[in-house]
Amino acid sequence: MSGIKKILILGLGCWMVGVVQACKTGGAQTWSMDEKDKSIAVVMVNHGSRSATWRGALNDLESKVRDSMLMIPGVTMIKTAFMEYTEPSLATQLKACDSLGVSDIIIVPVFLTVSSHSFDDIPTIIGQKEDPQSMESLELEKIQRYTPRAKTHLTPLLDFSGIMKQNVARRSKALSKHPEQEGLTLIGYGDASYNKEWSALFEDIAEYVKLHNGIDTYSYGWCGHLVHYNPDSTTQAIERVLKTKEKSLVIPVLLAHDEMFQVKIIGDGIHKIKNHEARVAYQPDAILPDPAVEAWIKAITHEFADKINKTAQVQ
Repeated sequence: MSGIKKILILGLGCWMVGVVQACKTGGAQTWSMDEKDKSIAVVMVNHGSRSATWRGALNDLESKVRDSMLMIPGVTMIKTAFMEYTEPSLATQLKACDSLGVSDIIIVPVFLTVSSHSFDDIPTIIGQKEDPQSMESLELEKIQRYTPRAKTHLTPLLDFSGIMKQNVARRSKALSKHPEQEGLTLIGYGDASYNKEWSALFEDIAEYVKLHNGIDTYSYGWCGHLVHYNPDSTTQAIERVLKTKEKSLVIPVLLAHDEMFQVKIIGDGIHKIKNHEARVAYQPDAILPDPAVEAWIKAITHEFADKINKTAQVQ
């Protein structure tokens, strides 16, 4: 075989490898021979829900950030994972990232505040932590663990950015007509292990709403497993406001809309209030959609991708 033919065949082989790599990543990455180049996957993990409406909001969130995030140097794919109730699970998506040969995986927890999921379960699922209680809980709930070959990077949580306060202030303002006559009732999922942190978050939100909307009275209640999904917690929280105010503005501090929570549990709690049509203002909405959440996800991904790329440059 002549030298020219050998060169042509070698060049064609290299070009084909590049094409295969581009196809695997949806054409988002240009093939390179530099072994120090990073191929970064981003996995946005959330709690999960049986509600198709809830899951749809998280898939919509991925769609809204996808194009911008694929422009971040090194980022080749974006995926959404659900911790519970449905696929694709976190383990499923991590396996998919490994099958595509990425070097690093940025895991963005799309949660409202600290919980056993964010501090214990996710690190245990991905192999960053060996928490016995979490391992037992994951096994009981049949949540698969998987330690990827790629290096994993876990970002901070959403409430660290202050977005929550702005979001609730905006939604409560939309319901408000006479702030001096109104009080704020915040309803969250709740977490027994982190009740102090959840309470502190709600206090911060209420102070922010008071400063910006002039609503100076608030209470909060829970709608999740902490109160056994009982609507009475919502009713009692509203009644605390109505002791001193004519009307309560009820705001679900939940990531997305789930019919079980916004309609059934919170709705039933509201209907137990006498003359609730006049004394309660409520919109069964959620944190999402919110452009600020999208911006935060892009920013935190960019920050972590920059660190990964800089580390590669010095190796």
